[in-house]
Amino acid sequence: MPRKAAFIAPLALGAALLCAAPGADGAGMYFYKDGAGSFHFTNRPTSTTYRVFAVFKNFPDARKSDILRVVRSKADAYGLDHRLVQAVIQVESNFQPGAVSDKGAQGLMQIMPSTGADLGLADPHDVEGNIEAGVRYLRMQMDRFGSPDLALAAYNAGPGQVERYGGVPPFRETQDYVRKVLSLYKKLKGGS
Repeated sequence: MPRKAAFIAPLALGAALLCAAPGADGAGMYFYKDGAGSFHFTNRPTSTTYRVFAVFKNFPDARKSDILRVVRSKADAYGLDHRLVQAVIQVESNFQPGAVSDKGAQGLMQIMPSTGADLGLADPHDVEGNIEAGVRYLRMQMDRFGSPDLALAAYNAGPGQVERYGGVPPFRETQDYVRKVLSLYKKLKGGS
């Protein structure tokens, strides 16, 4: 790789990461090459000499306080403790509306696309819509299984797995998930 190209690749990657960061004003990154062969990158082009380098999906940049306001509202509407929903969100996405798991779960409450479609979720990265769908789904699991540990296991592994095993499935991921959410829930309630 020529020396100039070796320098430009990391520069371009760094610029891409800056533009993709939450709160960036633009949804894309632009560049131009000057007469000396140097590349210039920006997310706010100031002239028509800039060309599109990359386009990024703009995810909502929600503050935790705004998210918690929605959590309280939706949890109250579905008769769930808002601290349980908060614990689920913390474990699922760490309050990142744009989160996508390696299995395809999306948004704050990590809704799988098929589950989202069943729940009528149009945009999985919409804060209010994602929380509404996730809380409704968690409520369905609470009604079906009757206890937070089984509802959380169903939320994580699917209700069929909870029924198949007659309790929390013997999957390390699911067992860790239930333990983490319930531990955080206890802390949020003021327990030790």
